[in-house]
Amino acid sequence: MTLTVTVHQNISEIPAGDWDASGAGQNPFTTHRFLSALEASGSVGGRSGWVPAHLAARDGNSLRGVAPCYVKLHSQGEYIFDHAWADAFQRAGGQYYPKLQCAVPFTPVTGPRLISPDAEVQTGLLNAMAQLCTQNNLSGAHVTFCTAAEAKIGAEAGFLPRATQQFHWVNDGYADYEAFLAQLSSRKRKNLRKERARAQDFGGIIRQLRGDEIQPHHWDAFWAFYQDTGARKWGRPYLTRAFFDLLHETMRNDCLMVLAEIDGQPIAGALNLIGPEAIYGRYWGAIEEHPFLHFEMCYHQAIDFAIANGLSRVEAGAQGEHKLARGYLPTQTHSLHWVADAGFRTALEDYLERERHAMDEEIEFLRDWGPFRRGGQDQSGD
Repeated sequence: MTLTVTVHQNISEIPAGDWDASGAGQNPFTTHRFLSALEASGSVGGRSGWVPAHLAARDGNSLRGVAPCYVKLHSQGEYIFDHAWADAFQRAGGQYYPKLQCAVPFTPVTGPRLISPDAEVQTGLLNAMAQLCTQNNLSGAHVTFCTAAEAKIGAEAGFLPRATQQFHWVNDGYADYEAFLAQLSSRKRKNLRKERARAQDFGGIIRQLRGDEIQPHHWDAFWAFYQDTGARKWGRPYLTRAFFDLLHETMRNDCLMVLAEIDGQPIAGALNLIGPEAIYGRYWGAIEEHPFLHFEMCYHQAIDFAIANGLSRVEAGAQGEHKLARGYLPTQTHSLHWVADAGFRTALEDYLERERHAMDEEIEFLRDWGPFRRGGQDQSGD
């Protein structure tokens, strides 16, 4: 195989059918239509600090693999935090930005990044990233929220592996939500039943909408929720209003919108994307505050949907140890890092080795403190 890797400043330069056929179509966030919506809506590109630089690996005229890549001028919207790295490198006299990021913007969801069924092509994409950095004076290349298999290939190719964590809910073949609750300790079962009852007693109804059930006015309401969440976090929301219009046009069948309504007026909403095996919680917001409504909309409703549709898990986004009490257990996530400066690489390698050990211990500790009963005991108190 003789691979040629080209760089594309707009995903439209690569035909959608070819991009998705490489394997990108297996995850909603790596599909051509999702990444295209980010670019066409102005959510990336322009002055966003995310400059598209997608890689396409070809053997002759045959597309063998792709990688969604961006030249980054900051570290915002990544969720694998390297701000301390940037600060240390720059205080030592280096220039951390620009850097190359292989990722789905604003999306802390594990999925393929070196998108090809062939390990040789995946390695070729990694080598191309390092070469691109060297040729363009970029400080390094970072592959975030890659798969465990990709992390192994990356480590063999000389990238530094990093382990972080998220909280995921796993469907153990539950017939319904009560079957899930039966696996929890008595106290946790009681707490969650009370929490759901309190959340649903807000004076309105909760609806799950999918596909053509989602109407343009629902997106208007959701935009208000999204803006409110951004304002509360003292930041500028990453996505533009046009992105949600494009999501409706091209991906509404991949969306689950959960709305809380009072007298027919939406007062809170959560947006999920649906994959072949999992549902992914992405955005939430509200214009009224009600006890426990956030937990109901973002976590419990997603579990209900996963059980009803036979999905294997719920991935509810980055961070949040409060998810533990609701049945979401810590799960290791992966990233890969290549830096051009040899001294900086040595420092990072030492740091990441110690961080991995600490992360393994934290995951083990949190799993032990999870809500699930042990050894088939503690079934009393229902």
